Amino acid sequence: MTRHVLAGALLAVAATLTVLLSGVLGAEVQGVALLGAALGGALGLVPDRTPGQRAAAFGLGFAAAWIGYLLRAAALPDATAGRAVAVLIVLLVCLALGVGSRGRLPLWATLLGAAAMAGSYEAVYAADPSAFVSTSPIAATAVLLTAGAGFVATALLGPVVQRDRADERDPEPDPERNRSTHVAEPAAYRPFEHAPEA
Repeated sequence: MTRHVLAGALLAVAATLTVLLSGVLGAEVQGVALLGAALGGALGLVPDRTPGQRAAAFGLGFAAAWIGYLLRAAALPDATAGRAVAVLIVLLVCLALGVGSRGRLPLWATLLGAAAMAGSYEAVYAADPSAFVSTSPIAATAVLLTAGAGFVATALLGPVVQRDRADERDPEPDPERNRSTHVAEPAAYRPFEHAPEA
């Protein structure tokens, strides 16, 4: 449990530092610090696949969402139908990455990456779709920086969490409780045979 507290405290410190250093890192970091740190922390904590595979899946999902915004800005109408097509394409790309890698790139991590881009950029994009080229790299950098800090803060804890969950499912047997108490079997029934008197 101490390691869990340590990882949580490290995550909190990393997120706080990114906000405090926003003067150096860019003001955009303040608005996505919690989002990025939480998504990066979740990516680091879930003990599914290696940290490298999780990070790669996250990055590819993030790129898929960025391409979805590019399609919206360049080719799709700025209407509900255009947004729906972009969402469909992004989710199908995330699914294809999971299937194409035969599960080595987990689907949930690609979806986290897509969520990071959408969560950090949708409001900015909606305010001015024509500024995609100048605004998307700023939002992407800000959320990737905070997600990276969250991932690094928690990635080493993933195997510990996995062991803890395995211990919860299969606790070690209690030797006192499982000690067998031998109860003598009753003797087989034999009818009483009266011995003749001599």
